Amino acid sequence: MKTRQGTLLCAAAALFLIAALSWRSPSWSQEAGAARQVILWVELDQKRLTVYENEVSAAVFPIASGAPGTPSPIGVFRVVSRFVPDMSGFGTRFLGLNVPWGSYGIHGTNKPGSIGLNASHGCIRLRVKDAEALYAMVPTGARVVVEGGPWGPLNWGLRTLREGDRGADVKQLQWRLIQQGYLWGGADGVFGPATRQAVVRARKALGLPLSDAADPALQARLGMLAFE
Repeated sequence: MKTRQGTLLCAAAALFLIAALSWRSPSWSQEAGAARQVILWVELDQKRLTVYENEVSAAVFPIASGAPGTPSPIGVFRVVSRFVPDMSGFGTRFLGLNVPWGSYGIHGTNKPGSIGLNASHGCIRLRVKDAEALYAMVPTGARVVVEGGPWGPLNWGLRTLREGDRGADVKQLQWRLIQQGYLWGGADGVFGPATRQAVVRARKALGLPLSDAADPALQARLGMLAFE
């Protein structure tokens, strides 16, 4: 009869064997033709873009991000286009992202002094040489994760949103309006006429002063909190 200790030892040995058989070193995976996975991690508050290849940091570049009135998109996107322009405001390389509420990309710049600042119209800027190096590393289809300040999609807090605004915070507002029955359809991150009308309906229903703007008071009543 097996003792309890013997059973445990057999189980431990079996687990070790499974782990040993399933373990693969990086060189083994590459020799076996494992797919190369590239992810870009953009930290807006740190003004930093990190390239991960197969979960290992391969390069880090300083960036410029969107100005307060034209914030960079926050969320998870893909590289869906690329082109090599002549030297311009895009530098000499451009990687386009599939942001649903506008045209955004990661590119070089002819204003290197802006690196480290909130200075763009929403795109992620790099120095020309860094953009060229990044372009060579990143395949079309690569995932791009853009994270904001301490409050996630709300970046650095609640700003007053009006028709014409775009961004992750607009998308959050739309989700709240949809959940509470003031807006019908999808959340696309674009504050258009339908969102404006929903804001007016919400303000009236919640007893807030008549306006077509989504100020922090309305956002708080809808449940948009700074820790989201």
